[in-house]
Amino acid sequence: MAAPARNSDSVEVRIPASCPASISQILYHAWHHDVAGLKPLLNVPGRASVQEPTTGETPLHAAIRACAPANRDALDDGDEEVVERAAAVVRELFMSGAIWNDVDSNDETPGCLAARLGFKDLYTLCVEAGVRAELLFGLLDGYEELESDDGEEENEDENDKEGEEAQEVDKEGDGADGAAETDAVEDIEVIVDSDRAFVPPKRLNGPDVNSKDYLRSDLTYDNGKLVDSDKNGVMMAWETSIMRSSVDRLLPSPAIGRKILNIGFGMGIIDAMFAETRPSKHHIIEAHPAVLQHVNGTDSKFGKDWEASSPIPGGYKVHGGKWQDIVPKLLDSGETYDAIYFDTFGEDYGQLRMFFTEYVPGLLEEEGRFGFFNGLGADRKICYDVYTQVVEMHLSDAGLDVDWQVLDVDMNDLKTEGEGEWKGVKRRYWTLDKYRLPTCTLLG
Repeated sequence: MAAPARNSDSVEVRIPASCPASISQILYHAWHHDVAGLKPLLNVPGRASVQEPTTGETPLHAAIRACAPANRDALDDGDEEVVERAAAVVRELFMSGAIWNDVDSNDETPGCLAARLGFKDLYTLCVEAGVRAELLFGLLDGYEELESDDGEEENEDENDKEGEEAQEVDKEGDGADGAAETDAVEDIEVIVDSDRAFVPPKRLNGPDVNSKDYLRSDLTYDNGKLVDSDKNGVMMAWETSIMRSSVDRLLPSPAIGRKILNIGFGMGIIDAMFAETRPSKHHIIEAHPAVLQHVNGTDSKFGKDWEASSPIPGGYKVHGGKWQDIVPKLLDSGETYDAIYFDTFGEDYGQLRMFFTEYVPGLLEEEGRFGFFNGLGADRKICYDVYTQVVEMHLSDAGLDVDWQVLDVDMNDLKTEGEGEWKGVKRRYWTLDKYRLPTCTLLG
């Protein structure tokens, strides 16, 4: 008779006997939703984010994983009470500086785990913590790129600071009890070196390319995709339906005679759609030399003949260079547009934010619309959800309102690394079955 399958979400698997006592003590209190026992252990900065060295289990993972149906027998409460107690622990951990996007040995963040197990309320708490963290990073550092692959890039000093701030809140709220809790902490062995010894699993797609390296790389147009010399997918044909919906939202009927600005030509998918609307002005900005060479090739519809066909002098124009150099000149010359679209490669969110904050309000007609390819954090659902809220707040700060249209993404050829659409492509930059299409207008 075959042995029963082992519960991979069990406490025995996730917190093995080999786990250092200073870590297992915190994880067990989190697993059993013991806020009273857990709280004094978190007064030492960084303790809310300890990780089991082999499984990567954090206190957040433990509190959420304990709610799994297979683990309920070890808890005394009913289903609703279990989730409520877990939520109390999760809130306490975040208040004490827990890292929202640490991944475990399953390559799951706490939010990923909550989503897999179907606990929407716990998932929402993780998203809210992610939004707070990213907004704080934006205030402190101008911008710190959201790390969706693993937690290695988190700034430990900032997390320690968050823990210290939470500690001060606890002391003020507990009054005389704070002294007793401090005494308890003195008896706990703190092994700092082992607290973050876990090495997260490496993703197959590797690190993102940066703009400087991208602009120096060779590009290849091949079988419905544009890839760089490292086989990173710059643009791919599967995006066509998204581009179609973007054009429809940016240029509601009647669309003829509009003024259009597109930043990032790539394969020319969206520019071909824009051109079909017979705009009065169509400006394109493209930085990569290989793309510019392609644009001026014999097979291109956007070369010198296209520019010469403009109904007004300079109405159809491909601007070669970085948008950071060209857009200020367009703004200074008084150019305005009915539709603006932004889809660059190798740039982080900080560049997009700078564009819609510093330039879109001045370039957009009063009734105009602005959109961008929304691939922010698209390799992980929770990162996508966090970025959605962050960018919405930043758009509002810039004087822009955003309307989201949710599109279904056909994942049949997109779900497996190195197969289907990703064959010959190193970076699987899209993993989600839903796309949030943004359409932005000026507030007021």
